[in-house]
Amino acid sequence: MLRYLIKRLFWMVPMLIGISLISFFIMHLAPGDITSTEATFDPKSSEESRQKLRELYHLDKPVIVQYGLWVERMVHLDFGHSFASHQKPVFWAEKDKDGNVTPGMIQEALPITLMMNIAGLVLTLTLGVPLGVWAAKRYAQWPDRTITLFNFIGFSIPGFWLSLLLMYWLGVIHPWFPISGLHSLNYEQLNAWQKCQDLFMHLFLPVVIPSITGLAGITLFIKNGMLDVLSQDYVTTARAKGLSDRAVTYRHALRNALLPLITIVGLSLPGLIGGSVIAETIFAIPGMGKLFYEAVMMRDFPVVMGILTIGSALTLLGNLLADLAYAWADPRLRKGVMPDR
Repeated sequence: MLRYLIKRLFWMVPMLIGISLISFFIMHLAPGDITSTEATFDPKSSEESRQKLRELYHLDKPVIVQYGLWVERMVHLDFGHSFASHQKPVFWAEKDKDGNVTPGMIQEALPITLMMNIAGLVLTLTLGVPLGVWAAKRYAQWPDRTITLFNFIGFSIPGFWLSLLLMYWLGVIHPWFPISGLHSLNYEQLNAWQKCQDLFMHLFLPVVIPSITGLAGITLFIKNGMLDVLSQDYVTTARAKGLSDRAVTYRHALRNALLPLITIVGLSLPGLIGGSVIAETIFAIPGMGKLFYEAVMMRDFPVVMGILTIGSALTLLGNLLADLAYAWADPRLRKGVMPDR
């Protein structure tokens, strides 16, 4: 098992390089660059000033040379600086000559995105697993049909449309929840409990709306897995031995039905960092999703590559963790998939 783990970690390095290379070249296929964006906002900018910006950002060099310069920085875990006028560091905080600390852009956005997506994942798992088990145990009855209808609605409804609808209904017509930002204007004057309430009210809609689609998916996977497991011979044997229905369902059947869920949770790890672009953009939440969207629109290559690199590394790590969790959940896989010789 240890040798398998070391081998997988070793192969992650060339895979990460390949992903970054493809992402870098595809990103440069898009027309325009940061100088085109700045010229749009500044009509007085001349071609000479734009050329100086290209030289400053090394955009006048061939793409392969730009990629080499980027890899050289990445070897030292340096994501560079943003092309925007504020020139903030992409990831790590930096201290200037006067001792002032400038936080990194990802460093500022990452905690917000993690908080939102972990809360959404916990909400989805907490509701999705029991609903999936309930639908499987009441198959073809009204609970199963009701949950199936919810799944179809959850998969079909567009996230941006639902966001705008609930913003109008719960934020404008009935102003129960704030519809923009992360804090109220008087946030600093609130006590600790009031700050928690204010944060909860601002994050309620951005967390709940993306969770609807995830809840539909997890419920469906758990239901299908439970239906398959409950028809197995060992479940029939366990019932014949006199085990209670609760013990058969949750102690024996559910553990094997969780195998598809392990894959989903493992592959959702990049989403915890990447954030929800739609929710964060619509609700003006300064997280990773909004940061990525703005960087793409501005052709801010260092920020885009920093977020893509982190997401790629977490995707590979998520696959590895999913394989390890599979072996934990199903002992039959330990010998065949991850031999310890």
